[in-house]
Amino acid sequence: GSFSSDEVIRKRLLIDGDGAGDDRRINLLVKSFIKWCNSGSQEEGYSQYQRMLSTLSQCEFSMGKTLLVYDMNLREMENYEKIYKDIENSIAAAHEKISECKKQILQAKRIRKNRQEYDALAKVIQHHPDRHETLKQLEALGKELQNLSHIKENVEDKLELRRKQFHVLLSTIHELQQTLENDEKLSEAEESQETQMEAEAKQ
Repeated sequence: GSFSSDEVIRKRLLIDGDGAGDDRRINLLVKSFIKWCNSGSQEEGYSQYQRMLSTLSQCEFSMGKTLLVYDMNLREMENYEKIYKDIENSIAAAHEKISECKKQILQAKRIRKNRQEYDALAKVIQHHPDRHETLKQLEALGKELQNLSHIKENVEDKLELRRKQFHVLLSTIHELQQTLENDEKLSEAEESQETQMEAEAKQ
């Protein structure tokens, strides 16, 4: 009477952990055994005997059910351990995969950096002619320079020839001028002589 229903249930659960009521059955079995021992008539004794057998059967059934639950719990634990190991293996595999991915990322970064450096170098190289093209240009310039040298020599030869021809021409003109001057002097002398002779003839 002084306990509430919640307290009674709590006490019962403390005595009977799985709530199957085994403690009640054992109490009934003890009571039935005491009544069987104290039974006066054969009918009463047989009735108590049957009651004890029924209680024992219930206890055996409850024990069997408990063993089944125990075995099932063991299998569940084994299953959980297997699942736990599988999860651990999956986590380890995931870590390896992450480590591999990090390596691949670093390698990809190196490749990208090398490619950028290569592109920059290629742009620099594109602004400069290649060696073969430069040699061809130098060869062409050498031929052009040689040709210009020949032209220069020809022009110098012609200039020298013209200079000599001009010198000869100047000498000829000078000689002609001297000749003309001499001729003029001679004619003047002759004229003055003729004039003198004419004057003498008139006298």
